[in-house]
Amino acid sequence: MKSCRSYIFSTFRLHRAPSFFLPETEGQKIHDHVKPLENEKVIEKYYPNSFRETKLLEYLKSHQVTDLVFVGMMTHMCIDATVRAAKDLGFNCTVIGDATATKDLEINGSDAMAADVQTAFLAGLNFFCAEVKMTKDYIAI
Repeated sequence: MKSCRSYIFSTFRLHRAPSFFLPETEGQKIHDHVKPLENEKVIEKYYPNSFRETKLLEYLKSHQVTDLVFVGMMTHMCIDATVRAAKDLGFNCTVIGDATATKDLEINGSDAMAADVQTAFLAGLNFFCAEVKMTKDYIAI
């Protein structure tokens, strides 16, 4: 399997952007434990779908990438939007469920706890768009 590791990081300019994704904030910084190496591509994005208005698709095609593995946050936004787009574009998608995260949500006065949001979104992706695995199972491959 050909490996082509790249990093996608979010810079939101939308009025409803979570404060931890705003430019120049601690939440937008790439943690030292997963910091890209000099030869690894970094792609900045402005929307939950990492393919929208970026060079990601062009980059992946130029490297003949067919299989994508997703980790990160937030499961209910960026992971969901990008995995669904990737599937539509013909990629084989794997989501590492315990390496993604979400948060409590609210709609019309009803709360949805993060664990329930996480389960629902991963189950939805696993239904058609991706194979959802846990880290230990993915590493065992």
